Amino acid sequence: MPKDVESREVLVLYYSHHGSVRELALHIARGIEQEPGITARLRTVPRISTVCEATQSAIPGEGPPYVETRDLEECIGLALGSPTRFGNMAAPMKYFLDSTSAQWLKGSLVGKPAVVFTSTTSMHGGQESTLLSMMLPLLHHGMLILGIPFTEAALTVTRDGGTPYGASHVSGSNGSTAATENEKMLAVALGRRLAETAKKLTV
Repeated sequence: MPKDVESREVLVLYYSHHGSVRELALHIARGIEQEPGITARLRTVPRISTVCEATQSAIPGEGPPYVETRDLEECIGLALGSPTRFGNMAAPMKYFLDSTSAQWLKGSLVGKPAVVFTSTTSMHGGQESTLLSMMLPLLHHGMLILGIPFTEAALTVTRDGGTPYGASHVSGSNGSTAATENEKMLAVALGRRLAETAKKLTV
């Protein structure tokens, strides 16, 4: 991969149904852009339907563009986010990841750092299992998984989201609860750590 200015972007790829994961993504992007010379590239994935004929516009009505596989190839690092669905990542994110076999065959992501983040409606809604589920395809791609170290003080005092496996948020039953200060700090710290590592690996 060319190590020029154009290649120094970290991809923040997420799926968000009610907006909670999107909020975390923005905090992670803020952390990424605290590292000089690194910018965040925000992308999302479209919803999928059980009705095979149902389609969505190629351009979302609002928010960031839909991800393309070239976004994976061009990034120097990846932050992957999804809400929890029965302790696993949401189907739209899994559907996109299942389409990346060409990038797997080429080794496009080998050696790039990655982090994961999620949001659940309740404290025991499967945050850690969802984060682990998102790590699995990234490990198959040969990515280097980063978490949040306990040197981040907020990790030991948070009573809401935030895990050593990745940033997280407890959104409440209607998805309207804003991120707490600890959740925000941990998301920013995770983004900053990802950017710092990506920068070191591309020098």
